[in-house]
Amino acid sequence: MLSQIRPAVVMIVLFTALTGIVYPLAITGVAQLALPAQANGSVIERDGTVVGSSLIGQNFASDRYFHGRPSATTGPDPADPSKSIDAPYNASNSMGSNLGPTSKKLVDRVNATIEAEFAAGRVDVVAADAATTSASGLDPHISPQFALAQAGAVAKARNLSESQVRAVVEANLEGRVLGVIGEPRVNVLLLNLALDRLQ
Repeated sequence: MLSQIRPAVVMIVLFTALTGIVYPLAITGVAQLALPAQANGSVIERDGTVVGSSLIGQNFASDRYFHGRPSATTGPDPADPSKSIDAPYNASNSMGSNLGPTSKKLVDRVNATIEAEFAAGRVDVVAADAATTSASGLDPHISPQFALAQAGAVAKARNLSESQVRAVVEANLEGRVLGVIGEPRVNVLLLNLALDRLQ
């Protein structure tokens, strides 16, 4: 019996070392050499301080900045940890709302978002991504239509001309991957940082 147990234990230890230690370290090393920025989370720094990641959206509340699309992420309620509350762009709890097109809650939320955008005077046309959440709730991009619709309000808040702000939007447009995959988009964090550099 010992002759059967010993090889089994040796194989468990060997494959644990190979697949649990050697392989992850090798892949981490290759990633750090080949794509160091991506391997470290696509972190963006300003003046030596980390301000975010190009992969995760942020909640910009000031009128001086472009706003991202709504986020359906949640977090624990500080008053009652057994319950959850809305926590936009909570990267530790990435998820969509899971509400279907016939959901009254979804329709009410979308209508409330549209009304809020018009009431704030930030846009004159509401793009689809201005009122709907992404599947992850962390999408860092918005459509060019949503960005351009916000240009007037951002220009007014920053005392810039709308044409200056539109030029920054156009300069930060990202095209389709390989010319065919996805849609044109604008990274909100990079756009806002470009606006800060402009002033």
